[in-house]
Amino acid sequence: MAKSNYEDGAELTQEQIDYFVAQMDSGAEVEAGSELHRLMTAASERAMRITSRMNAEFNSLSDTRAQLERLFNRPLPEGVGLFPPFTTDCGLNTHLGEGVFINAGCRFQDQGGITIGDRALIGHNCVIATLNHNMDPAKRANLLPAPVRIGADAWLGSNVTVLPGVTIGEGAVVAAGAVVTKDVAPRTVVGGVPAKVIKQL
Repeated sequence: MAKSNYEDGAELTQEQIDYFVAQMDSGAEVEAGSELHRLMTAASERAMRITSRMNAEFNSLSDTRAQLERLFNRPLPEGVGLFPPFTTDCGLNTHLGEGVFINAGCRFQDQGGITIGDRALIGHNCVIATLNHNMDPAKRANLLPAPVRIGADAWLGSNVTVLPGVTIGEGAVVAAGAVVTKDVAPRTVVGGVPAKVIKQL
């Protein structure tokens, strides 16, 4: 299969991308040094090439949108907006709904899958992570993917960190600076480290 033909610095083929994303979505552990791990590194290199150009010189929001479509390897829904700078470890497993807005300075680690629902707002400097390391020191370099899902009309304040495997419900609000370690119910306001319920909307 073409997945085994990757050479350092080469662009990934669509077959390699499809294989990689399918493996990530399976949630299976990624063994350090494996073929899948090499594809993960290649995806990171691809993302760094694209985002370094996107962040180095701003031309227009329409140009940023075009570069995001290349980064995510798919057309963007209507109304999606992003203010650079923006960085991602991968870019191939981020899925945005209509009207999503991502403010400046955000960092997405999307290998495990990031899905953001319609009209969700992602504040300045948010970090969304989808990978954990194996807790066994002998296997610490192995990676465990787990998706993050953010519901429609949710709002993440600035400097929020969302950890792997978390779902944030529709219409929920995460206060600035919070670290979200557990699922957030719809129409709920959470804040703090770790994030706890403040009130219901």
